[in-house]
Amino acid sequence: MQSNELSSLSVGIFSSLSPEELKALDGCMTVIKYAQGDHIPQEGFNVLLSGVVSVLRENAEIGELQLGDGFGDWGVWGWMKARVVMRADSEVQIAHFKEDLLMAAVSKDPAIILHVIKNFSRRMDSHLENLSRTLLDTYSAPSQTVRSTLNILVDGEEKRVRIGTPLANILPKEIDGKPVVSGLFNHKHMSLNRPLYLSGTAEGLTGDNLEGRMIYRASISLMALEAAHRIDPKIRLRIGPSIGFAYIFEVDDANGHSLKGLAEKLNAEMRALVEADVPFRRDYCSIDEAKSRFAAQGWEDAIKLLRKSRNSSVALVSCGELYAIEIVPLVASTKILDRFCIAENSGELLLYFDNTVVKEAEQRSIYPSSLAKQHDIWLNGIGLTSVGAFNDICIRGDVGKIIQVSEGFHEKRISQLAEMIVQRDKRVKVICIAGPSSSGKTTFLKRLSIQLQVNGLNPKCISLDDYYVNREETVRDENGEFDFEAFEALNIDLLREQLHDLITGKTVKIARYDFQTGISHHHGGPEMNLGESDILLLEGIHGLNPRMPFDQDDGVFRIFINPLTSLQLDNASRVSASDIRLLRRIVRDRHTRAITAASNIMRWPSVRRGEIKHIFPYQSLADAVFNTSLVYEVSVLKVYAERYLLEVDEDDPAQTVAFRLRRLIDKFVSIYPENVPQTSLLREFIGGSAFKY
Repeated sequence: MQSNELSSLSVGIFSSLSPEELKALDGCMTVIKYAQGDHIPQEGFNVLLSGVVSVLRENAEIGELQLGDGFGDWGVWGWMKARVVMRADSEVQIAHFKEDLLMAAVSKDPAIILHVIKNFSRRMDSHLENLSRTLLDTYSAPSQTVRSTLNILVDGEEKRVRIGTPLANILPKEIDGKPVVSGLFNHKHMSLNRPLYLSGTAEGLTGDNLEGRMIYRASISLMALEAAHRIDPKIRLRIGPSIGFAYIFEVDDANGHSLKGLAEKLNAEMRALVEADVPFRRDYCSIDEAKSRFAAQGWEDAIKLLRKSRNSSVALVSCGELYAIEIVPLVASTKILDRFCIAENSGELLLYFDNTVVKEAEQRSIYPSSLAKQHDIWLNGIGLTSVGAFNDICIRGDVGKIIQVSEGFHEKRISQLAEMIVQRDKRVKVICIAGPSSSGKTTFLKRLSIQLQVNGLNPKCISLDDYYVNREETVRDENGEFDFEAFEALNIDLLREQLHDLITGKTVKIARYDFQTGISHHHGGPEMNLGESDILLLEGIHGLNPRMPFDQDDGVFRIFINPLTSLQLDNASRVSASDIRLLRRIVRDRHTRAITAASNIMRWPSVRRGEIKHIFPYQSLADAVFNTSLVYEVSVLKVYAERYLLEVDEDDPAQTVAFRLRRLIDKFVSIYPENVPQTSLLREFIGGSAFKY
């Protein structure tokens, strides 16, 4: 049966072609259908449009065509055409090109066929890379272990598949109604379109998973930059700070486009990329070739990062003409990236990850990340534009300068906060300090206390953790576990009573919670009162919650603290502030609490869920924000974290994150901790602080 179907020309070497180009090619071919079990002729030039086709030699399966692959006289396996057989393992559609018509099309419009050849070349590069890896694995393996099939464990069920099967063919399309965006193979990230050459365990990731969410956002980011390049190659965008629900674009050069107009054009172009279902490619190339590609794109920060790479090659990813360094594997194709929205808000160009929250998000203040942008401007002023630039400065011997200026920035901001509190028109009686895990709350509280004392105030501190209810009375989460992050885990009535007594001048024996027994002692803490020059510092994750039991006249000043800034890796990605906090936590807990990196990594998703639910929604209610980022800290944390992450077993589920974090810190030069001041916030995590905790 024969038919011409223009819509079939949207895969493989035909991807990203314009309707006009597709129409020209459609006139050169015939679409032929084959039934399951048929042998497919290889004469001429052919392309697989749909279905499954196995490659056999002497009845042994040695490979599988991917959708969009060319074969026959020109294409993969062409050099072995006389020795292999193409077998349809389902109903398939093959595009067979007629040589005379194809030659006429080439003569009429050579640009069209050149576009196809470029796509074809990229796919051949990928096939050659996979073939090389197969040969290396086979060559190094004992002869008795070489097999043409693999055993893959998925959800407890073992599947036997042939070598070279893409991960997407093994994993489910959805998990609990959520689309699978990527996968894990032997506890390491892998894109769905990567073929498998070893037996092992496979697992799907959805956007609800922290790692899957990171992959989804990284993919959207690169697609957004590709869209901007297609609109106008002279537009220069970079992914900027995260505000939780969106990234702020850093617009280096809009080339005359207004932000609102650019947002509209980006939305349209990105929707076109989604509709075209453009595959994300992964290419290995030499460092020199990668630097050449980035030079053509104007991505100087990526070039700086690669200059100090200890590897001879690097993996690049792309969904069009722009390339980025692979930080995490991306989704298989653009089709799954359908929830984004680009919008202008408060003079910023934002990339929203979910278009259903745009209206709600527009009502939130982006002040915390406006402060982060100011911090980035300060970094740019001393040449710290990226990880690559940071490494260059360190290697030149200017480590001391970076540390001194970073710490000076902290000291200046803490001093400014103390001045803001003292100069308030209304007398501040209570300072609430809230921030996520490992944001540096403890050291910040101590350094703020010193600055308050310089201004004539006497700070007294209370931790909200001492107001937990008895453990057996603690509310439980959806999994039936104690939810210590819930607001209801606090004894609000007791807190209200004691805060009111303190603020009105009474002496109170404050509460104390025994973490070992899980018992709340309502008056088990020290005796406290607030004199004329005293000020109460209240620290805990719920410090910004509007349900906190304060009266209008209590004079409350709320501070949100968090690492808000991080260095860029290239234009499409930057170091995650969440990863910085996790590294801090891993190092601190391994030092002081004998908690392994694996334990911390496995606990992290629960910690993050609590933060997203109970802290970040209220950050816009803060009277002030303190950015606890230190531009040099990953280089110091690396000295400790590298070994702690290596302690995670290869078959441990925590290996997924441990391996990714190892790859991240490998991009930084090391800075030894002796250079870190004893009063630094970083000392809370690496030890050696001048403060007592």
